[in-house]
Amino acid sequence: MADGSFNLWWGLVGLIPLLVYMVLVLREMDPLPATVICVVIGAVINAKSLVGVGADLSKAMGSFLGLVGLIIMLGRGLGEILSETKVAHTLVYKIMYGIGVNSQRKAALGIMLASLVIVGLLGTMAGGIAIIAPIVNPIAAAVGLSPAMVAVMYQSVGEEALTLGPFTPPVVTLLGLTKLDYGTMLVTAAIPVAVVTMIAAWVMMWRIQRDTAEKSPYDDTIKSSSAGFTPTETSRRATNVFIWLFIALIAYGIFIKAATPYVISVMLILAFVVGFVGKMKFDDICRGVVRGMAGNVGLFLLFILLELLIKYVEHAGGFKAITYLLMPLIQIGGKTAVVIAGGAIGAFGISGAVVAELMTLHKMFVSLVGQYGVSMIAWTVALIVATRVTNFIIPGSNMVAMMGFAQSKDLGSMIRNGWAVAIAQTGLLIIYALFVA
Repeated sequence: MADGSFNLWWGLVGLIPLLVYMVLVLREMDPLPATVICVVIGAVINAKSLVGVGADLSKAMGSFLGLVGLIIMLGRGLGEILSETKVAHTLVYKIMYGIGVNSQRKAALGIMLASLVIVGLLGTMAGGIAIIAPIVNPIAAAVGLSPAMVAVMYQSVGEEALTLGPFTPPVVTLLGLTKLDYGTMLVTAAIPVAVVTMIAAWVMMWRIQRDTAEKSPYDDTIKSSSAGFTPTETSRRATNVFIWLFIALIAYGIFIKAATPYVISVMLILAFVVGFVGKMKFDDICRGVVRGMAGNVGLFLLFILLELLIKYVEHAGGFKAITYLLMPLIQIGGKTAVVIAGGAIGAFGISGAVVAELMTLHKMFVSLVGQYGVSMIAWTVALIVATRVTNFIIPGSNMVAMMGFAQSKDLGSMIRNGWAVAIAQTGLLIIYALFVA
């Protein structure tokens, strides 16, 4: 027994669904079926009837994770409109030719900026880089950048764009968990992590370029090819409207300290205004939004089920058991230990969907964060590092997809860069733990 009526051993049993989930995703099972299996295990441990599980599912639809799932689907819908009206393509074109690419370093900066903007706006690495790659790969090849270097750029910038963009799943989740406003989270946590990441990645990119430029260059067909995209007057107009309206809506949201549901209004307004300016019909805009949302229905279901999984682990005392076991370490290290332990466990011990990692870690440590008065800024950095490091050091779907878009087969370069970034981010986490927590 521990803490009066709390049974530590039963609490450890309550962790079984979470442990099974970690094993399944590490074995590269798709997160949705893995979560279904673990929800069933959690329901059995908590002696839930079929009626009880149905009632829990109904409540989960209105939970914070249910809201995140809806926002992510709408984000995909907005992305569909930006692609349909060629706003996303025009943004990439403006960035690349605005910089005036006539050297390797300018090309690298252009690719990084384009990746940051598009992935940050669309909220998806795969979807964003899929738009960018056909336009920038020929430019990269023409100035002599290697596929290995371009792949490293895609991942390094794409991962950080997901923690900077206002509508991305990690950002929406972070704001909901920490209760920080977007501006505070951006300036005090996301940007510092992005800066150290980009410094480490910039150094590694040029080392990789030096090592691979002659050994593994782009082939001549890529060098001579052209994406063939030229913005039209309509796409330029729609892009300008999107930029100014986006800035105005975000500024207004920050000014009024709008809560997470405000994002839904922003996305719908942007989708319809940009669609109309881009000369889409009302019916086509609606169909485009729905078509985009349909691509993320699986994620919406995943988040609903994750709400159940976390609830069942918590109800069985699993998170309380972790807190109890960590107490000797925390009592020695205090706030610093809470921040470092949270970041390290997430980075090196938990894998899977980012939102699942964020929710799980927060539930594990939220009582300790409150008990020891840990700064929410330091805790936010811990959550960001926890979810980013995993993708940089483990050859998962994000890493492999970026290699595919860049037409690179050099996994070793991705791992080298990943560990350099992981070390840089961990160093920043320690600084926050020591001086900000």
